Amino acid sequence: MPLPQPQANADSLPYWNAARERRLLIRRCKACGERHFMPRHLCPYCWSDQLEWVESKGTGRIHSYSIVHRAPTATFAAATPYVIALVDLDEGVQMFANVVGHDALEVAIDDRVRVTFEERDDGAMLPQFSRAAG
Repeated sequence: MPLPQPQANADSLPYWNAARERRLLIRRCKACGERHFMPRHLCPYCWSDQLEWVESKGTGRIHSYSIVHRAPTATFAAATPYVIALVDLDEGVQMFANVVGHDALEVAIDDRVRVTFEERDDGAMLPQFSRAAG
């Protein structure tokens, strides 16, 4: 069973288009300067709609994680066990993503990670993270 496709909306379309180019974007508020993730129409800090997209370096640290041994649906059963993590990006924002790679199940809090992109059908790319040295 194929994994689900990302579902873009007006707020997230630039994010998903950049992911197709293997680039990770986050939002920055022009009014207060705060950066944030998830893509949304208003700044979650000051409620301004003066937002811009900025490219993330795609590096960070594991803040927290869970290893999923029992898939929530049949679609994900073949992928178990897998790691879902809360990543602290170096730009100061957090995002949830999977940790992938041959050593993903050895993940630990504070591990350095870097973005990688998992291809889905129709050329869609899903940002994931892999453990990085150092």
